[in-house]
Amino acid sequence: MNINLTQNRNLKLFKLISTIAQNNGQSVYIVGGYVRDLLLNRSAPTDIDFVTEGNGMSLAKAVAQQIEPSPKVSLFKNYGTAMFKHKGLDLEFVGARKESYAEHSRNPLVENGTLEDDQKRRDFTVNALAISLNQENFGDLIDPFNGLQDLQHKILRTPLEPSQTYSDDPLRMMRAIRFASTLNFKIEENSLAAIKKEVERIRIVSMERIMVEFNKIMLSERPSLGLKLMEETGILHLVIPELTALKGIEEVDGQTHKDNFWHTLEVVDNISQNTENLWLRWAALLHDIGKAPTKKFVEGSGWTFHGHEFLGSKMVKNLFHRLKLPLGTDMKYVQKLVKLSSRPIALIDDGTSDSALRRLLFDAGEDLEDLFILNKADITTKNSSKQTKFKKNFEYVALKIKEVEEKDHVRNFQPPISGEEIMAMFGLKPGREIGILKEKVKEAILEGEIGNDKDEARNFVIKEGETLGLILS
Repeated sequence: MNINLTQNRNLKLFKLISTIAQNNGQSVYIVGGYVRDLLLNRSAPTDIDFVTEGNGMSLAKAVAQQIEPSPKVSLFKNYGTAMFKHKGLDLEFVGARKESYAEHSRNPLVENGTLEDDQKRRDFTVNALAISLNQENFGDLIDPFNGLQDLQHKILRTPLEPSQTYSDDPLRMMRAIRFASTLNFKIEENSLAAIKKEVERIRIVSMERIMVEFNKIMLSERPSLGLKLMEETGILHLVIPELTALKGIEEVDGQTHKDNFWHTLEVVDNISQNTENLWLRWAALLHDIGKAPTKKFVEGSGWTFHGHEFLGSKMVKNLFHRLKLPLGTDMKYVQKLVKLSSRPIALIDDGTSDSALRRLLFDAGEDLEDLFILNKADITTKNSSKQTKFKKNFEYVALKIKEVEEKDHVRNFQPPISGEEIMAMFGLKPGREIGILKEKVKEAILEGEIGNDKDEARNFVIKEGETLGLILS
């Protein structure tokens, strides 16, 4: 089968590489994800991998010299690989190779090989497809493992025996699940069984590499496809046991609770319809992780999960640290949303005070809209009338909060009087009294005792200062 590359936007580049390889006496092929996505008619990927039966680094340098302006070539001599950027593309050149693995490492021993050797070492048949750039058969598809057929049937299958494939490089287990989730493919039966068999091997993979694949699952159209496969194969329990701890339904005196694991997967899918924000999707994934350790049956009340939001927000930090996820702004954002995830529900009552609304505004700040996206995604009831009612309730709360915000301007507000001004008023040096007075001003504004106004705040500080025995200077 020949792939017509005449309309390909990279045809000029492919012809250049073909000519240089011919002049160097080398063969050259496009391999991997670019070929797969080209055949799937997916949006053109920006990564293109080239394999040559020769020296990949020398071919890359020769190609780069013929490009204006000549790009900088990065060399990775241990793997015989070279990379450079060109017109928004990341181009990688590698010599065809054989690989063998030691038991406790996913770093292979590499030796020179043929194109066939190189295709055998690929993770899946759909990624082992190659397109020739050689002048005698330019555009020919080279498919020794029936990858095209698997592509058409949306099947993920390993080129060689699956247990050996996954044992050699256990990251391939995560890649299988990632491709199943992002491409909506099915993992072939023997391959899925091999992942379950080799699951413990995932422990030798660095958490950073696992999370790269996991986050691609989280960014897929329906993350639950990948999350279900991770749960089914046992990988999820090894990576994020806090989630699998949510599985199951208990019954006492005829009273049950929902399965919070499967509910969580629904919430993640729901939120993914409305946001591409990875960390908002993470907040959906973790919003109920505090429920397993707080679950309790109370006679007369049934199942309770008191304080699960607060505990869950504290669990986020340890979880992010263990998973090697960013511990700065992104983690704090997820913590905040997990902690506040149930707050809006308590504000649905008509009798909700303005002070409660002001406090939510203050605590959520610029993330209030994201909190409401999370709350709406958390509605997983299949009863359409209940779902409509819940969504209208949130719209009602949003309207009330908007009215309070327009009136009081407390979102992300800074107290209208600074610590320096308070020190000047009473002739004080920095000390605990200043912090006490600033906190009192904040609380008075949130409670509606005074407006978010400088004069009102100043008069309030004078009055409160007197109770502390302070005298105006």
